[in-house]
Amino acid sequence: MRILVLGAGVVGTASAWYLAREGHQVTVVDRQPGAGLETSFANGGQISVSHAEPWANPHVLGKVAAWIGREDAPLLVRWRLDPDFLRWGLAFLANCLPGRTRENIRAIVSLALYSRHCLGELRRDLALEYDQLQRGILHLYTDAGDFRRATEASAIMRSLGLDRQAVSADACVAIEPALAGARPLLVGGDFTASDESGDAHRFTQSLADRARAAGVAFRTGTRVESLVATGPRLTGAVVRGEGGPETLAADACVVALGSYSPGLLKPLGIRLPVTPAKGYSATLPLAQDSGAPSVSLTDDGYKIVISRLGERLRIAGTAEFNGYNLDLNPVRCQALLRRTRELFPALRPAGEPLFWCGLRPATPSNRPLIGRCRYDNLWLNTGHGTLGWTLACGSAAALCDLIAGRRPEPDFPFLAC
Repeated sequence: MRILVLGAGVVGTASAWYLAREGHQVTVVDRQPGAGLETSFANGGQISVSHAEPWANPHVLGKVAAWIGREDAPLLVRWRLDPDFLRWGLAFLANCLPGRTRENIRAIVSLALYSRHCLGELRRDLALEYDQLQRGILHLYTDAGDFRRATEASAIMRSLGLDRQAVSADACVAIEPALAGARPLLVGGDFTASDESGDAHRFTQSLADRARAAGVAFRTGTRVESLVATGPRLTGAVVRGEGGPETLAADACVVALGSYSPGLLKPLGIRLPVTPAKGYSATLPLAQDSGAPSVSLTDDGYKIVISRLGERLRIAGTAEFNGYNLDLNPVRCQALLRRTRELFPALRPAGEPLFWCGLRPATPSNRPLIGRCRYDNLWLNTGHGTLGWTLACGSAAALCDLIAGRRPEPDFPFLAC
């Protein structure tokens, strides 16, 4: 089939690769000049099955109330009269119920374990290099209540086959000696030895190169304006590049536009429960004697992650619900650095930080939307929130199975018409 993949982030590029391997004629369309230049560009760098607990959980509401009025809060909401966002917020509240949270964790872990396996196969088969490290992910806790509550999510994940284990504060320092200066702050942690880290942007560009070599066409610098439908099927998409508007014909279309997916589909009467959640990152250059960690870390209380990417240290996280605003908030940028200095007082960067922000496509449940939607040949692969890098390869492989009429391996609630 002729398949259009709309979006060249890590999810769209992985989708194109798996579909091309299946024998389809694939064209990828993206408004940026290359692959992986928006939300996949400077994220936290974690392949974190252990991060499967959704933002919507029974404990978050009390925290959100405490964060009101704080410009540097881990979760910041800019309230506005937006009916779509209000609907999203009500659905988020519904997903905070304990039963919903357990089911969402179960689904996300199933897809994430599969996705991590798919990534390992791609890395091996294609000899991909992307500053990857297989040294696990250590969740840190500096609040006893947070540490105690985390045991609930950890127990669910262990029952699903994930090797997430509680460890003492001293064990945290043994796993990552760079934390020695922060030992008085720590009350404990969780360590998942099988989790990984790596540069999502570098991975996406490397996989795009392999996809081109396999026959995938990339139409970069080209904006998707609308989808064209006739009866129960799509016939293509109207796009605009340097030469003006044109219609690209297709037998099927995959929408992998992240936070911008709802705007494309709304004229077709399809309302996706996806809202942009702005995440921030700071990237520090490192010298050999920097004292930086090499194990990827998650600071649960501050909702930030810290990953070693070659000679760089990536600090990323938080969520700001402010529509499609992409302005860098200096208060939130400095909050990343301030917390990093608290955890690593001896850290010696080799230069100034590079700040970045991107819009993560968040669903109320944290479960992505994968499968067929409304039209016989319209497929979604979007809504991955904070786990786009973690879930990308498995989401793409599962979508390829669905398009082929096969049952995907993960036990996950895929979409159907």
